[in-house]
Parts: sequence; structure tokens; C-alpha cells
Amino acid sequence: MTVPTWVQDAVFYQIFPDRFANGDPSNDPINVQTWGSLPKSTLFQGGDLRGITEKFDYLIDLGITALYLNPIFHSSSNHRYNTIDYYKIDPKLGDIHEFHTLLDTAHRHGVKVILDGVFNHCGRGFFAFVDLMENRELSPYTNWFHVLHFPIDAYSPGEAKDYLAWWGIKSLPKFNTSTLEVRKYLLSVARYWIEQGADGWRLDVPSEIDDDSFWAEFRYEVKSVNQEAYLFGEIWNADSRWVGDQHFDGLMNYPFRDCLLRLLLTKSSDTALCTTKLESLLTLYSSANAYAMYLLLGSHDTERILTKLENDIQKVKLAYLVQFAYPGAPAIYYGDEIGMVGGKDPDCRGAFPWDTTLWNQELRHWVKALVSARKQFAALRRGTYLPVLGDDHDRCFAFARILADEAILVIINASPTRRQLRLPVSALNWSDERIVRNLLGKEEYIISASAVDVQLPAWSGVWLH
Repeated sequence: MTVPTWVQDAVFYQIFPDRFANGDPSNDPINVQTWGSLPKSTLFQGGDLRGITEKFDYLIDLGITALYLNPIFHSSSNHRYNTIDYYKIDPKLGDIHEFHTLLDTAHRHGVKVILDGVFNHCGRGFFAFVDLMENRELSPYTNWFHVLHFPIDAYSPGEAKDYLAWWGIKSLPKFNTSTLEVRKYLLSVARYWIEQGADGWRLDVPSEIDDDSFWAEFRYEVKSVNQEAYLFGEIWNADSRWVGDQHFDGLMNYPFRDCLLRLLLTKSSDTALCTTKLESLLTLYSSANAYAMYLLLGSHDTERILTKLENDIQKVKLAYLVQFAYPGAPAIYYGDEIGMVGGKDPDCRGAFPWDTTLWNQELRHWVKALVSARKQFAALRRGTYLPVLGDDHDRCFAFARILADEAILVIINASPTRRQLRLPVSALNWSDERIVRNLLGKEEYIISASAVDVQLPAWSGVWLH
């Protein structure tokens, strides 16, 4: 099994292209919103590929090593999950030259670029569906889709009744991937963009294509071009079916996010249950796949993490502390690191505020510190995960990451009360009289009787080394 060697060392940054930075106003649509306006699902704010390239110094300063871009191909919407042309960069984002400039910039800085692949459905403007609407039964593309009857009504209000569409949404007709010509087309798209230099694919709603042979072929096409290309799927539950030689290297680890948020939001949270869940998520998959999971706190499909955690900066900082110490590749959703807020789509897709006076600098500095420490200590990236404590009464838990003779003890107080904890450390090979320090602060502790005593303020944690 080939899992990219770089993924477990990566720090991802997800960008919704229309809302990150506007580098070329000349490609803005006529009705473009003012930058920073209330985000709408049907309007554009002008972000583009040149904007990402121009702001690359910001990304490097943050410390990220991989980008995941929401769809960038020609579409009629700002989210671009309704593809018109899979071989063309959306003109509102730039062109193939801007794409290569971004790739070259990223690769020069050692940053990977992952594209969003939408292969379950397309847009109504996709050439085969246009032909189908125009020529009806005589179209050579009748078997490219799941036509129920003619004529096709693709534009009136209501759900699709004449053809299958994603969630019945008329603007998202579903491909018939059992048709050989469709498979060849989609697989050629997958291969083409890897050949252009992309470093992998995030696969949108892959479970909607409930066909193991399609994904096995997809994996083969991609890996035959670049064995180190990363494939991860949008699967919202824990399911080992979707990782391995026939599917993906990793998944979007929403179960990790759900577990952590429950712990931080529920007054009577079962800490032991949460710690058991965090451990079970690692044992469900092979270690190679478990360490290749895309580890997120937020995305374009969820509330902003600060909004979700009730605008409590301490809880957000604690969530990041756990995320960056847990196995997998931690991912930052653009703007979360500076305290952007917003509910579910479209509110979570606001424009990045480049006025630094609007940034939460405390949060940004915290994220930078976590990124830096994770890069410095290999145990945080590649170390074995060892549960140390799961305490229901005090709402505290701890785990260690161990790699050879390097061990880091992660201790979390997920309660509104200061806690005094005594934790055993014999499994970490920390001898008595040894001094350990908090990598994220200035505190130092002395090992005594094979244990360490730590006092943690409410909603806080430490990384002891």
C-alpha cells in the first residue's frame, strides 16, 4: 500500500478561492460584491489564484506545508461544485498560467497543492448535459446520466424529477459512472491535473459513487503519475472501507472533530468516552492510514470553530492544542487562525480580512507556536499514541506521543475549573529528578515517584517534553 510519506508531517491550510484574496480585479464579475460583504451563496467577492500567490508569504509565515483548494474549475457558482469544464480553470479565478504560477510558488516553498475533485455530479452547463437537454433521446450522452424520462426540466423550481441529481438539486446532475465513456472521461481528468503538477485530490461526496472498482481505477490513474500524490475523501463517519489500496490514503476526520467539540461544549461530557473514541479512531485503520487522516476543526461545510465554541478563545486554543498533537495532518480552515466567525454555509465562507487590526493576534500567535513545535518535534508527527488519562470527574485527559527516546505528554483540562493532576510517566521512561518543560509556555516540572504534578487553569493544556 502506498501512502504518501509527507502527509503525516504536513500542516494543511484550506482555501475557499473566491474569499481569500483578490489579486486581479480585472477578472471579477460585473456584479462582484464588496470585499468583506455578508457572504451569499449566489454572489462573488473576487478572490482568485493570483490573490493566493500574492499572499503566499502570509502562508509561509504561518508555517503551513500543504494547501487544499476548494474547486477551481470553470463553474457558474462561487463554490464551483457544479463544474462546467473540468479541463479549464474558472476565468474568474485566472487561467492555466496563473495556476502554474501558484503551483511553482508553492513547490518552491515546499508546499503541496491538493485540488477538490467533484466526480459524482457536474453542472448544468457541462457539455454532455447541455447536449442531453438540447437533443433529448437523440443525444449521444443519454447514458452519461441517470435519465428517468424526457423531456428534461432542469431549470424550473423544485427538485429534479426527470433525472438523478445530488440531493435532488437540479443544478447538480449525477454522472452514470457505470458507463465506460464517463469513467474514461473522469479518470482522464484525474490524471491530467496530476500531470499538470497538482499533488493530490480531495474527493467530494465519494460515497455517492458507491463503486469500489471506480475508486480503484481512480487511485491507479493518479498514483501511476505520482506515487506520492495524496487522496483523501469526504467521508463524515468512521469507516475503514474507504481507506487502503482500493480507495484513499485518508479521510476528512470529522469524527475526531465531533468528539472534541462534544467534550468542549457539553457540561456533563463523558471524558472517558471521548478518550476511548479518540483511541478507537486510530485502531480502526492501519497505522499508515490513521496517520494520513486530514484532521480538521472546521471547513466550508461547518460553522467556524470560534462560532461553534461560543466565541470562547480559550476553548478554541485548547481545540487546536489537541488537534496538533493528535495523529494525522492538522488542517486550518482559512481565517480560523485569526478568529473569523460565521455559521454554516454560506456564513462560514466570508472574505479574509487583510486589515491586521481585525485579527485576533493571540489566536494567530498560538497557532503559529503549535505549528512550529509540531515541526520541531518528530514525536508530535510520527510518534506512537499512548493514552495516559481519561477522567470523567475532573473532565481532564492526557495522552503521549512517543518516538524512539523522544516523548511528549499532552495534558488537557476541558473544564471551567482549575485542576491539580498527578500523572504516571513510567511508560515514557522519564526518570525521577528529571525536569520536563511545557513546549507552549515557560513552566517546568520535576518527575517524582514516577509521576508529574501539574496544575492547569480552566480550558487549558500543556505539551510536556
